Amino acid sequence: MQNVNFIKHLKGVFIQFSKDNRLNPTHISLYIALFQIWNNNRFLEEFYINREEVMRFSKIGSKSTYHKCIKDLSHWKYITYYPSHNPYKGSKIKMFKFETSSGQAEVHNNTKIETSTGQALVSINKHIQTSRNNKNINKLDQPKNEKEVIDFFKKENWPKIEAQKFYNHYQGIGWKVGGKTKIVNWQATAKNWMIKAEEIKNKENQNPVSQNQDNLKTSKNKNYNEPL
Repeated sequence: MQNVNFIKHLKGVFIQFSKDNRLNPTHISLYIALFQIWNNNRFLEEFYINREEVMRFSKIGSKSTYHKCIKDLSHWKYITYYPSHNPYKGSKIKMFKFETSSGQAEVHNNTKIETSTGQALVSINKHIQTSRNNKNINKLDQPKNEKEVIDFFKKENWPKIEAQKFYNHYQGIGWKVGGKTKIVNWQATAKNWMIKAEEIKNKENQNPVSQNQDNLKTSKNKNYNEPL
């Protein structure tokens, strides 16, 4: 069993959440569910989970969403996920600590949180507000206007018309992938758009349709006395 300060850990991880633009609400909900199970297991170094239970706690209804988010959290070093392929044995989780038991706690980018005595070196609220301001400065969920998109596509050697297609498409669906998931980096989404457009173009070049091709394969000397 680890010595985990419940309050310090949550403060530390919430500060990290506010700085991590990769996360969406589902990632955070899943992490909180895992934290609760970790707490119920008295903060063991590693513990086993039941997928149905975690999905119920985190209010995730899709298995594919669950698997994607838990793998993301593991890849981004919030947890370590050891998947089990045995239906009778749950997967194993290791939670990373976001506070230190002695000295000054630091989270990913040397942000000062608290000393071991519990005295805050700098107001937590101030850190959160600063993080939000920095996030707004570097906000990439959607472009300022169409011109910014056109300039970006031009930089990537793509024509203006393709930039306008991209902008009008996502402007029309509220800058969400598939109309559901909020975009966190429109430039990355634009590059995916370019890749897809290139793939479509290559397929069209590989399978050109001749203007002179008789696609119905009909005879020019058709005998209209014959039944169809």
